[in-house]
Amino acid sequence: MSPIETVTEIMPPAGPAPAEDHKTVAHLIEVPAAVFPPHYSVRQATESIREIVKTHFVTYVYVVDPQQRLLGIVTMRDLLLADAGLPIEAVMLRNPFSLRPDMAVMDAIKLTVNKHFPCYPVCDADQRLVGLIWGARLFAAQAVEISAQAGSMVGVTSEEHTSTPWKRSLKFRHPWLQLNLFTAFIAAAVVGVFEHTIETIVVLAVFLPVLAGQSGNTGCQALAVALRGMTLGDLKAGREKALVVKEALLGLVNGALVGLTAGLGMFAYATMQNTEQSPALLGLTVMCAMIGACVVSGISGVLVPVTLRKLGADPATASSIFLTTATDVVSMGCFLGLATWWLM
Repeated sequence: MSPIETVTEIMPPAGPAPAEDHKTVAHLIEVPAAVFPPHYSVRQATESIREIVKTHFVTYVYVVDPQQRLLGIVTMRDLLLADAGLPIEAVMLRNPFSLRPDMAVMDAIKLTVNKHFPCYPVCDADQRLVGLIWGARLFAAQAVEISAQAGSMVGVTSEEHTSTPWKRSLKFRHPWLQLNLFTAFIAAAVVGVFEHTIETIVVLAVFLPVLAGQSGNTGCQALAVALRGMTLGDLKAGREKALVVKEALLGLVNGALVGLTAGLGMFAYATMQNTEQSPALLGLTVMCAMIGACVVSGISGVLVPVTLRKLGADPATASSIFLTTATDVVSMGCFLGLATWWLM
C-alpha cells in the first residue's frame, strides 16, 4: 500500500459543512490533508506531503490512531529536522490544543486570542479529529463579530436577516461569491506564471502554505484592529496614516522574526534534500519573501476596510475577500518571483 493510499484511508470523509448557523465554528471547519498513523516514518510523511502540497496547504501533520482519535501534531520544522527513520510519534507534540465543532465562535476566539497558531485541529467529544480551522478564518470571524455594527456606522443598513426571503438573500450573497471566485483566479494565475520554477525547484512547494498562512494571519490581525477602531470610533478621519505606518512596522519586525525561523527551516530542509540550489540562498529567499509579504499584509489589513468605508461598502462584509487576495498574491508572487530571479 502506498503512502498516499494510507493517508486517504484514514482521512475524514470530505463533504459539505454541517448545517450550523454562524454562531458556532462548524461552518469554518475544513478537511485536513496531512493525517497519518503514529507508526509512519518521517521519510514516509515527507514523501506523502510532497504530493499533498500540490493541491493543499499543509502547516501541521496530524497523528491519529485507527479510531481517528487525535494523538498529537507534528510541526513542519520538527518534521524537516528529524531523523528520516524515526516514527512520527517520536517527534509529535502530544495532547495538542483543539477546538470542538459545537463551540461558539466567540468562545473559540477567547481560547485562541493569545495563541495565534496558523490552524487549529477540531475534535469531537471522543477526541476524534473531524477537521481543522485556519487561524486566518477565525481571525476574520473575530473581526466580523467585533464589527457587528460597522455597517450602520458607515451608513450601510443591515441587509439580511434570518427572515429574509431566499431570493433576496441570493441577491445579496451571490455577487460576493462571484467576486471571491474572480480573486481566487488571480491568486491561481500568479502561481501559474511560476509553474516552471516550482517544477524545477520542488522544495518551494513545501513553503508556499507557510508564507500564505503567516501573511494571512498578519493581515487579519491588522484587519481586526482596524475594524475594532471603526466600531469603537477610535479610527477617525486623518488617523489612518498613523495606523498604516504602525502595521507596516509591525509587519516588518514580525516578518523578520518569523522569516528568520522559516529561512532556517528551508536551509535545513534543502540541505537534507541535497538540492541543486544553494540552501543558504533558498533560506534567504524565504526570509525576504516573508518580510515583504508580512509588511504588505499589515498595510492591506488597514487600507482595505478604510477604502471600503470611503466607497460606502460594509468593511465587515467585503474586507476578507480583498485581504485574502492581497495576501495570497503578494506572498506567493514575492516568494516565487525572488526564487526565479535569484535561483533560475
